[in-house]
Amino acid sequence: MILLTNCLVFDGSSSELAEGRSILIEGDLIREVGSGALRSASARVLDMGGRFVMPGLIDAHFHCYGSDLNPAVVDQTSPQLRALHAKSIMEAALRRGFTTLRDAAGGDLSLATALRLGLIEGPRLFYPGLALSQTGGHGDLRTPGHQPLCACAYCGSMSMVVDGPDEMRRAVRDQLRLGAHHIKLFVSGGVLSPSDPFWMDQFCDDEIRVAVQEAATRRTYVMAHAHTNEATLRCIRQGVRSIEHATAIEEDGAAAIVSAGAFAVPTLAIIEAVRRLGPRLGLPPIMQQKMEEVSRHALTSVELLRTAGACIGFGTDLLGAAMDMQPLEFRLRREVCTPIEILRSATSVNAALLQMEGKLGTVAPAAYADLIALDANPLDDIAVFEQSQTLALVMRGGTIVSSSGAIS
Repeated sequence: MILLTNCLVFDGSSSELAEGRSILIEGDLIREVGSGALRSASARVLDMGGRFVMPGLIDAHFHCYGSDLNPAVVDQTSPQLRALHAKSIMEAALRRGFTTLRDAAGGDLSLATALRLGLIEGPRLFYPGLALSQTGGHGDLRTPGHQPLCACAYCGSMSMVVDGPDEMRRAVRDQLRLGAHHIKLFVSGGVLSPSDPFWMDQFCDDEIRVAVQEAATRRTYVMAHAHTNEATLRCIRQGVRSIEHATAIEEDGAAAIVSAGAFAVPTLAIIEAVRRLGPRLGLPPIMQQKMEEVSRHALTSVELLRTAGACIGFGTDLLGAAMDMQPLEFRLRREVCTPIEILRSATSVNAALLQMEGKLGTVAPAAYADLIALDANPLDDIAVFEQSQTLALVMRGGTIVSSSGAIS
């Protein structure tokens, strides 16, 4: 057992911080949260010295296999090398305070098993298996000049091609058979793909509807890459739960998300990362041009979502050399969101999105003991997450991953 004393607690939801709290941890769960000193003769006591203690962060749009800023390069690496990259990527995310990841393309049972066996000391993982794309869609990473040796459809390291409702049904069922926690579709054009314009509609309504129906048989949901307002509206009409990126939302799109009780997961960090690093890392000019187009709309879309009262999750979508920019998402969002709204997005809102209310994203009895402590108050300056020395404690499932020497 572990007893954290003298904590300033943000519980994941309330704007009222609780001073002088103690948190008793037994196994991988929080057993009790109380004022003053809780008593347990067998507990290891850690005095937090009044530090800001909160639920571990949740990144709801992450790429565990995303070892290069250009996804097509990832396809050219061996499965063994991809796995070693994933280990490094996930362990680094945990050290940054992200105790839970929702993978958005390619995350699979192998990574989940490696986590369970302790081969990777990483965050909790929710994965979709291979993301699903139509031929020529955002997940089809073949260039226009690609000449295949056979007529087989594309299947890469993070996504595969399906066309038509029957292929969609089979593919979704197979990802669920392989343990997928959710299903990922590409329903608009995107940036880091070679042949589809940003504004392109992808998949027909019947294909999207089939994916939603099949996910529902496992009591789970579909997350959909949807930059445009039209893609968002199409997704909502077919029952998609999670709208990824939502960078060119309009008022009716934001209202539709709210009315459906769905979630939007903006990903501002990848936009800034591509603008900063893309030219230096040799990203093709067409991809850089598409990112410039996306960047013109992104903050306005977040503001529209916020004004409409949408449930806004927290994701980063980073890849390759940009992975260490994960905390940048906090600072970018402060242009239109308050610090408390951003913290909720990265904790309790994302927990609800993952269908894990009460277990993740909260500091409460019976929740997982996924906690972080900071030397500074992020409600005063949300950008403190970019300062690695501010993170004084990271705990995942009751196990201390890292701690500063000042905690004893």
